[in-house]
Amino acid sequence: MININVFSEEKAWSKKLKKKELFFKKICNSLPKNYKFPNEKVSLSLMLSNNKNIKKLNKSFRNKNKSTDVLSFPFDKKNKISKKKYLGDIIISYDFMNKPKSQGLNVFKEKLVRTFIHGFLHLLGYDHIKNDDYKKMLKREKILFKSVISKIN
Repeated sequence: MININVFSEEKAWSKKLKKKELFFKKICNSLPKNYKFPNEKVSLSLMLSNNKNIKKLNKSFRNKNKSTDVLSFPFDKKNKISKKKYLGDIIISYDFMNKPKSQGLNVFKEKLVRTFIHGFLHLLGYDHIKNDDYKKMLKREKILFKSVISKIN
């Protein structure tokens, strides 16, 4: 079972997501069985942020002086899931999710689901530094997205 703690430091998130915690719990509950960790107590934190703050984190931790859609900070690089495990932190920028501003709520939510899944896979040890790794991660993202989106819309 995945326990997700959702925090927000950007007021604009409330315009698009009224029940933020519930939305992300729904995503986690809609993942395929082997990603829900049914016999373990797995947790992660999610910070709903903005470009300004995510840029600061990106500069501090990755030495990249630019904003980005999502940052993931795995708690443990080995990523062996034990009975009780903290996976790490995901930070998502509202500004990236809300582009273009004219997009509908469903498009916003789909983009948010994709971005969350991307960050979640990083916590599980996936990356996209090499092209082969990118292909594996993208394939996994598509599978998870397809599983989740059909259950939350």
